[in-house]
Amino acid sequence: MKIAVLTSSRADYGIYYPLLKLLKEDPFFDLEIIAFGTHLSAAHGYTLSCIEADGFEVKHQITTVPKGDTPSDIAFSIGNTIEKFSKLWNENKFDIVFALGDRYEMFAAVSATTPFNIKVAHISGGETTLGAIDNVYRHSITLMSAYHFVSTDIYKERVVEITGSEEHAYNVGALSIDNLKNMKLFSPEEFKQKFNIDLSKPTILITFHPETVSFEKNEIYIDEVIKALEKCDKYQLVITMPNTDTMGNMIRSRLKDFIAYTENAIEIESFGALGYLSCMKYCAFMLGNTSSGFVEASFFPKYVINLGDRQKGRLVTPNILNVPIEHEKIEQAIKKVASLKLLENMNVYGTGNASGQIVNILKQLKK
Repeated sequence: MKIAVLTSSRADYGIYYPLLKLLKEDPFFDLEIIAFGTHLSAAHGYTLSCIEADGFEVKHQITTVPKGDTPSDIAFSIGNTIEKFSKLWNENKFDIVFALGDRYEMFAAVSATTPFNIKVAHISGGETTLGAIDNVYRHSITLMSAYHFVSTDIYKERVVEITGSEEHAYNVGALSIDNLKNMKLFSPEEFKQKFNIDLSKPTILITFHPETVSFEKNEIYIDEVIKALEKCDKYQLVITMPNTDTMGNMIRSRLKDFIAYTENAIEIESFGALGYLSCMKYCAFMLGNTSSGFVEASFFPKYVINLGDRQKGRLVTPNILNVPIEHEKIEQAIKKVASLKLLENMNVYGTGNASGQIVNILKQLKK
């Protein structure tokens, strides 16, 4: 079975990793990786090198990063990505193409498959994020896909509702949990040696992306976040950079300025999956609006101060505190988290065998 895997960022590659490993090792599959988006951007850490360092060949490399972060730039990038992928789909044949998540560039790559009747397998469909235009892209990818690998029964029900069919909708759990079950994370000592960050200090892991539905409010939002962070002098602030979304460059710039004058703040462009998950394991808590605060954080489990509406609609587990993007409310939440008791493990997103289940289902499809 000839399989293509679409990966456009450090985030989706980290999730894909256990599946890619199984596909590469099994002679039943002929795997070809298609890297595009921020993987090929020096400004975003050129994370293509992370894929290659893990021993994977990246046969297809397509440059699609927008020049700016305005709505016009994003719209132009979608059109450009569709055009470039139309050429790739015309020149290459695959039995199944994997797409993960909800990014606009992933939507564009999958959109280009439809005239060719290419069978797409969508991972992480059925989820809802009302504060991001990604919600539209995710559900659109679901409609364009033939196979659906979701992480909970609730998300499976939503996929069935969207497609009107239960056929080929599978709840396999989250691939992220496979990573956490099988990956040997860094110890605090190894982490310090690699990243020069001491996780024995109370640390907040921070990732704040733009809200792309109400994107005009992002300048107000980042002001409120920074005002709250300025009060966090008792914590080490590890800040990862935002996605290439509408106004993402503005948020990136404001965070860099804040880090430059803040002694206890550290900028991270890309930890890689191993580094990021290790930091998550040992941090005091997470703050921001990233999906990893909903899936991966539930494994440890780790408290998460989830800001605003970007992730609104996702399954809310007991470790998540939803907070408006107002500096006083954020400050109150930080004080509250510090006094909360430790959580017990939650197996909301499966038991860590999503990749194995996907491989078995693919082999059944071939019969």
